[in-house]
Formats: sequence, C-alpha cells, structure tokens
Amino acid sequence: MAKFTSEEKLQAVKRYLSGNEGYKSVAKSIGVNSGVLHNWIKQYEFAGEAAFEKPYTTYTPEYKLDVLNYMNDHGTSVRETAGIFNIPAPSTLFKWKADFESGGLDALRPKLKGRPPIMEKDQKKSTPAEGSIESLQAELERLRMENAYFKKVECLSSKQGKITKQDKTQVVYELRHEFPVKALLKFAGIPRSTYYYWVKNMDRPDSDGELKELIQSIYDEHEGRFGYRRIRDELRNRGHKVNHKKVQRIMKEIGLKCLVRMKKYRSYKGNVGKIAPNILDRNFKADKPNEKWVTDITEFKLFGEKLYLTPILDLYNGEIITYTIGSRPTYSLVSTMLDQAFGMLTGKGNILIHSDQGWHYQMKKYQLSLSQRGITQSMSRKGNCYDNAVIENFFGIMKSEFLYLKEFESVEHFKQELEKYIEYYNHKRIKTKLKGMSPVQYRVHAQLAA
Repeated sequence: MAKFTSEEKLQAVKRYLSGNEGYKSVAKSIGVNSGVLHNWIKQYEFAGEAAFEKPYTTYTPEYKLDVLNYMNDHGTSVRETAGIFNIPAPSTLFKWKADFESGGLDALRPKLKGRPPIMEKDQKKSTPAEGSIESLQAELERLRMENAYFKKVECLSSKQGKITKQDKTQVVYELRHEFPVKALLKFAGIPRSTYYYWVKNMDRPDSDGELKELIQSIYDEHEGRFGYRRIRDELRNRGHKVNHKKVQRIMKEIGLKCLVRMKKYRSYKGNVGKIAPNILDRNFKADKPNEKWVTDITEFKLFGEKLYLTPILDLYNGEIITYTIGSRPTYSLVSTMLDQAFGMLTGKGNILIHSDQGWHYQMKKYQLSLSQRGITQSMSRKGNCYDNAVIENFFGIMKSEFLYLKEFESVEHFKQELEKYIEYYNHKRIKTKLKGMSPVQYRVHAQLAA
C-alpha cells in the first residue's frame, strides 16, 4: 500500500466529513482500504489535525498496559482505541495485546537489539550435573520454595475454603523477594499475564467491595440455600438493582455456590380416585388466601427412628399454614393438623383441600371434619404425584435446604430446628414467582393493596 502524507490523509478525512461522499467511495478513489480510512477518521475525531503528525515516540510498558486496560474496561474496538490514543497503526495494539497475554508486563518492554553475548548464552544452556553440589543446592531451594508456598496457601484455605487465582497471585507476590517469580508462577500454575494483571490492580480499591460483602452476608444469612438469582432478588428488595449475571460472576469470584440440589421425583399416571374426585385437577393457582390448600405426609429417618411430617400449604402464596410431626403415622397426626388449621379460620370458609389417596384422607372422620366446616375435598389420581406436585416440591425443598444440610443432636433438637426453618420458609425465603417476596410478605402486601 502506498504511503500517504499527513496532508493527503487530512484531505481524505475532510472529503468524508463534508457529507457528500461515503467513506468507501473516498477510500476507493485514493486507493486505500476502507478500514484504513475509517481509522484515519477516528484519529481525527479524537486528536484533530495533530493526529497525522508522526509522533516519533517510544511507548513505555506502563503506557501500553494503560491503553490495553482502557480498551478492556470500556469495551472499545482496536480502531477506536488507536484513534483515542493517537496510535497510527491499529495492528500495534494487536501486538501489544498478544505480547501481554503471553508474557505479562515484561513482554511489553522494548527488546534489546543485537545478539546476546556468547558467555550469556552458555550460562543459560549450562545446567549443573546430577549429584553435584550445585544440583543439590538447586533442589534444596526448590523444596524450600514449595514449603513456603504451601504454608501461605494453607493459611488462605483455612480462612475461606477455596483458593482462587487471585489468592495464588497474592502468595507469589509475597514470596517474590525470596524466590524467582518465574519458578513460583510455574509451580502455582498461573500465567504470567494473570499475575501481572492482579499485581497492577492490587492497590486499586475494589469497586465491587461493598456488593461482595452484601452478597456474602445474604448467602450466610440463608445458610447457602440461595443461588445467584435469589440473591439478585434479595438485593433488589434491599434497594440494590444488580444484574443476575454480575451476581453470578461475583459469587464465582468469592467462591460461593448454592448448596441445594433438587432431585426430581417421577411416577406414573393412575386412575381417578373413588373417595373424592380430583377437583383441583392440577390448577395450582389461587386468587386469594385460604382458597385452595394442599396436604400430604412425608417420612424420613433420624437417629434410627422414623419421623412423619404432615403440613398444610396454601396455594395462594406457598405459605405453610400449620404442620404436625410424630413418630407414628396415626390418624391423630392428620386430625391435629386439621384442628390447628381450623383454629386459624374465622367461621366457615369456602376452601378446597387436596391430598393424595392416603388412608388418612379416606377415613370417615376426615371427611366428616371437612364437611362440618364446609370444606370441599379433592384427591389425586392413584400413583400420580404430579396431581399434588406443589406439596411434593415443598418436601424436596425442605429436605434439601434443611434436613440434608444441618446436623442435629437429637430428635428434640431436630423438631426445634424444624420450627425455625418453617418460620424462615414463611417469612424470609423469597420466591421469584412471588415478585421477590416471601410467602407472608406477599400475602400482607396483597392485603394492603386491596
């Protein structure tokens, strides 16, 4: 490509800026690639006529790193960045970027011209013979370095449980005066570019520092039950509007991960029940509190003893109305639960209560208790857990977030902690489908708005 003088470049840019010609036609008329003309235009926009004066300058490594950081932080293209910093050739930035990624800050330093002295070459090639004093000293130094590295890493792991690249960089940085950085980086398994990036930003204040502390606080408050989406919702509830991707990135940086992993339960499609019809018919949406209830019994073992839990859940907001727990699945477990739930109602309510076809719900006593209160009974089809999916889902959540995560000293201690968890579930555990509110918050908010 022919070389152009500063005056020729300026004339071409002014032809385009006059608005009479497109940059492709201008580029074609002077025999230059349209991308080159586009770069001239960008240079002129940021530096004016001085953009085409040959700078004859040598860029320092720090200046090169600042340019690369600006391009990375602001998301500008190579051509835009070259125009902003008045760098004549955008390809220069490509080279700086490649050098930095492969060799860190040292690779951005100007290389010495000429051949290295013969003695220097020979020194690099020569290695101490095996079993010699020099070889043993080198091995001793390597072991000393490994020991010092592991001591510092162990100190960090005991504090937070997980070692990040930033932590490894911190260890290498602290040991840099005792051992060669190159050897430390090789042993730590982190690239030079990563090390120099963190060192460059080490003294800068963390722009996400307060947000990280808040995310850690929410995570600890909910005992690891919240993933990044729920934490995002809780942040919004506290007045912090943050994108879920940023929350996910920060949680990954500080080593936080939701401890709950749900397991799906699969069953088969059975027949319609004979005691009561399937009136609910998987319509799990309720328009007001105490319109549709669901109930069931779940079993689990603790300290070699079987325990049975039976709650009532309101489909309006997923709130646990009441529950009972016992060591035997007797009918009194269900009848006591009903009495507790009825005690919270004022007068007779037009409520639909849905269950599976368990023997408790087929008893005349159960049916009579419902009819006396004017409550309609609905039952799932035989063997079809999906007809009562909401309460099944609650059991899965309760076991994942509570039963499998905590340690209990006794059955009595378990019951005390279960009461706390139900309180937490109703008042503090937020749900996306409830607009980021807990069941009780959603119910109260709806009542105030009505």
